[in-house]
Amino acid sequence: MSSSIRKSINSDALTRLVKAIALAVSATLAGCQSIDHSAQTAERPSLKLTKRIPQEPIWLSEKPGPAAPQDVWERMRQGFKLQDGQNVNPRIEQQRLWFASNPSFLENAGERGSLYIHYIVERLEERNMPLELALLPAIESAYNPMAYSHANAVGLWQFIPSTGRYFNLRQTRAYDGRRDITASTLAALNYLNRLHDMFNGDWLLALAAYNAGEGTVSRAIERNEKLGLPTDYWNLPLPQETKDYVPKLLALSQVVLAPEAYGINLNPIANEPYFEMVEIKQSMDLSRVAALAEIDEDEMFQLNPAYKQRATIDGPQHLLVPTSKAQLLTANLSSLKPEELISLRPKKPVFDNLASKQPARLNRKYRVKSGDNLTLIAKNNKVNVKDLQRWNQLTGKNLKVGQTLVMQDTRKATVKTATKYKVKKGDSLYIVAKRFNVEMQHLKRWNPNSAKALKPGQVLTVSKPR
Repeated sequence: MSSSIRKSINSDALTRLVKAIALAVSATLAGCQSIDHSAQTAERPSLKLTKRIPQEPIWLSEKPGPAAPQDVWERMRQGFKLQDGQNVNPRIEQQRLWFASNPSFLENAGERGSLYIHYIVERLEERNMPLELALLPAIESAYNPMAYSHANAVGLWQFIPSTGRYFNLRQTRAYDGRRDITASTLAALNYLNRLHDMFNGDWLLALAAYNAGEGTVSRAIERNEKLGLPTDYWNLPLPQETKDYVPKLLALSQVVLAPEAYGINLNPIANEPYFEMVEIKQSMDLSRVAALAEIDEDEMFQLNPAYKQRATIDGPQHLLVPTSKAQLLTANLSSLKPEELISLRPKKPVFDNLASKQPARLNRKYRVKSGDNLTLIAKNNKVNVKDLQRWNQLTGKNLKVGQTLVMQDTRKATVKTATKYKVKKGDSLYIVAKRFNVEMQHLKRWNPNSAKALKPGQVLTVSKPR
């Protein structure tokens, strides 16, 4: 057989074989599909799509978050936001060296602030504000709610009268909202937020304006803009106090970040509320309320310093008391009988109209001696020269020896006794003087044996009878 014929036969046979195999495979697949479909129909019931088969929840393993800090100082550090970009800065360095050289400043401020810091930190966190701002009262008042400045600024946040009134801090003869711990804190945060918005989110400019006023900062920015100079805080022509103000806060924040590095011992402050509000329904004497709450009178005054007469007059109908004593005070107040409640009222209520009343006066006389003059007589008798002229119908300053002058004394007729104060931990002569609104020199004169470093329990004379 020729090779061409043999190739043709083999090709035909191969074609027939392929067709046969393809036919067999097709039949097998058809049979398999028929069997599988019938098996599925027989073994699986029809599903109702309106019902779902309940399934057990799948619990994902979650890593526990970091534990909340036990110390408010640590909580504060975690919320610092003003440190970025503050590299080596001689103005900050200068202030930091001062704090390192005066460790008692922060230690004492921390002790006084231990009553208030947790509350301030929580309010700042609620508003997502930098927690460095919790140190602002340390700069403003050394955390002394009784602090008083030469500009008539008062309280932890040092509000002047006009700014205090703008932020609804009531000021009367008996109550000063600038000293109110909660009211002044909320007002200060409102003010800082307002300044932050005013200066386009720049916290350093906002802080500068808190110190010097928004007008001062705005004018400094306008000046630099006209001269083509930078308008950030560090380059503005501001008063020296304001130039130091922001670096003080930043430096103090850096010291708080690592107090041990600066030789400063910051006592831990529990990361929990120190005080609670207790509602009251009438005017009460704070000393008597302190007895009901079983706390020291001084602690009651430190938590409620806005009541200038130490009685709840003209202020909000609540008191701040330590958290551990709030339930006790509430229970004791609710159990009192009406006649017992009356005993809690202040002995001498003070109202605004008392400011218009004149104190009792005593008429005294003085016989002019050789060498006397009006200025000398007025000074020796603690009266004003113009008053002396008015009381004696004098048109000039000429006096005659033997002439009798009427001395109208402005002192009250009642006899006063010296006021005493027991020194608390963290007190200094400066703090005590400011607390009782007396001159430092007078306090030193009344207490000649007192050193600058006071000791807890030491008794000071803080007011002499006139």
